[in-house]
Amino acid sequence: MYVAVRRSEDGVWRGRVIFGNIDADSSMSTAEILWGATESEIWEAIRDLGEHHLRALYRSLTGS
Repeated sequence: MYVAVRRSEDGVWRGRVIFGNIDADSSMSTAEILWGATESEIWEAIRDLGEHHLRALYRSLTGS
């Protein structure tokens, strides 16, 4: 699992969760569901994702 983070043109930090190999065509990712006004806020949002939330995100992408 990886997290892709970027700073958008409006200055907001946005991120998405990537499951699988980041360079593989078979990887799955969420939309940009993570955000923060500052870089530290986005990393806090990422840390706040619990194991059960990550499992639910993965299941939502795989349909299982």
